[in-house]
Amino acid sequence: VQLQASGGGLVQAGGSLRLSCVVSGRTIRNTIMGWFRQAPGKEREFVAATRWTEYYADSVKGRFTISRDNPKNTVYLQMSSLKPEDTAVYYCATSNGITSTIGNWAAYSYWGQGTQVTVSS
Repeated sequence: VQLQASGGGLVQAGGSLRLSCVVSGRTIRNTIMGWFRQAPGKEREFVAATRWTEYYADSVKGRFTISRDNPKNTVYLQMSSLKPEDTAVYYCATSNGITSTIGNWAAYSYWGQGTQVTVSS
């Protein structure tokens, strides 16, 4: 199973970016797909996930939208109203676990390589 994340970049505060994560080697249908991020010197943190519904960290709720295209085996993270504190490496991941573990990075088995998002003030 391989995950390929893309779409990161440098953007000004208030701007938008869309991250993509293409999965190969397994279908994402009915599978938990998540996005996490890690800023320098900080722990990896949950951002958003989806299975049959969507889940968001409080810090991104209302600004980020996770979506999936099952035929394309791709998950997206639309990020709007970006803030400097959103700066981090963003990782996509897939989990075989249950939805109660959806915010726990340890429940995810496969990870993409990460894509850098930098928001300037």
